[in-house]
Amino acid sequence: MLEQSSWVADYEVAGARASDIAASIEAAITHGRLTPGAALPPVRELAAQLGVNANTAASAYRLLRDRGTVETRGRNGTLVRERPATSPASRALALPLGTVDLSTGNPDPTLLPHLNPRPVTRPHLYGEPVLDPALRRHAERILSRDGIDSEHLACTFGSLDGIDRLLTAHLRPGDTVAVEDPGWAHLLDLLAADRLTPLPVAVDDAGPDPEELAKALAAGAKAFIVTTRAQNPYGAAITEERGRQLRAVLRDYPDVLTIDDDHGADVTPGPPYSLAEATRHWAYLRSASKSYGPDLRIALLSADAITHDLIAGRLRHTARHVSRIIQTTWADALADHATQKLVSSAGERYAERRTALIDALMQRGVQAHGSSGLNVWVPVPDESAALSALLAAGFAAAPGAWFRIRTAPGLRVTSAVLDPSQSDRVADALATAVHQPPDPGTGWS
Repeated sequence: MLEQSSWVADYEVAGARASDIAASIEAAITHGRLTPGAALPPVRELAAQLGVNANTAASAYRLLRDRGTVETRGRNGTLVRERPATSPASRALALPLGTVDLSTGNPDPTLLPHLNPRPVTRPHLYGEPVLDPALRRHAERILSRDGIDSEHLACTFGSLDGIDRLLTAHLRPGDTVAVEDPGWAHLLDLLAADRLTPLPVAVDDAGPDPEELAKALAAGAKAFIVTTRAQNPYGAAITEERGRQLRAVLRDYPDVLTIDDDHGADVTPGPPYSLAEATRHWAYLRSASKSYGPDLRIALLSADAITHDLIAGRLRHTARHVSRIIQTTWADALADHATQKLVSSAGERYAERRTALIDALMQRGVQAHGSSGLNVWVPVPDESAALSALLAAGFAAAPGAWFRIRTAPGLRVTSAVLDPSQSDRVADALATAVHQPPDPGTGWS
């Protein structure tokens, strides 16, 4: 660590009040001067450098802990959290011109249907039903087909918004949440912003590991967030047998909030094996972004009566409802046979591209994972070396460090936008990196 006498100057920390000191430390984190895992000086040393009372410095650290920005680790002192709530949400790589970007997790824009929002002929007014009747009918039909209770329905602004509303309705800062590992990077960031602590549950091709889930629940997890299919970044899809095993574990924890994120529903064939109704409080989210485009910012939420009431109440006091324009656009898309054919065809194309890459890697002795969805997870001994090898071949992937907690290193490759004719080039580059020993001097941690 740098000399304590220079810490305040080096990281541009200032302030005479606790709130000002906390704000300047948060600014240092946001602008990258302080990185995740960085150690902050002891309270008395910070107070001496700033010329303030030690109680003021201690109050600043307490504010930062309450906001989920730093954590105290006993003798190791106060450190910036690995995913501080102030961390910039954007994750992007600076890429050379001409690089094929396989790091984004986006659907292929050429496979998204062209949507035509319905002209507004009558304004939707306050006090009218918040859920469009046509969308409700389609939702009831789809959920009934998939064996999911549709009595209590609501709409949220996408899956992440729905998860956030569910967590803040049921949990309190400091609670722990069982999550998939590797898991969705933005979900891990959301937990930090909500001052919740993730408990990792290992994932394989069939979904979360039941024994790992049991350990997380025994350790006190108040909620369990699971991806029904098209898991990001691993590509897992819960099988029927795995669903039974997870339900068996949850039977011993009926008060745990269970959240199903089924964002990949329309681009994954077959029925979902969800955990809906596995516990007293549960929710199933089915979003439109991956199938119809991120601008269609909407997800259907089905839940138990109490959870539905909590979410509906919070919506009434905040955004009130998802725009009827968005709702009717989705309802019209669900009713249009041509649009549904395009969405189904996109799912088939994604499966072909995913399979082509996994097969190419297998031929080169590299195991990869991706039984569903838009991405392939490739375990590697050294993420930096693998990323460099890919870049040299003209491709970019996302470092696994964005997604993992305890999982071994890996890369997420967005196969959804990969031309199958390029799979061999990507596989050659990855095979070179995988079969090389890791360099102890590099890494994405």
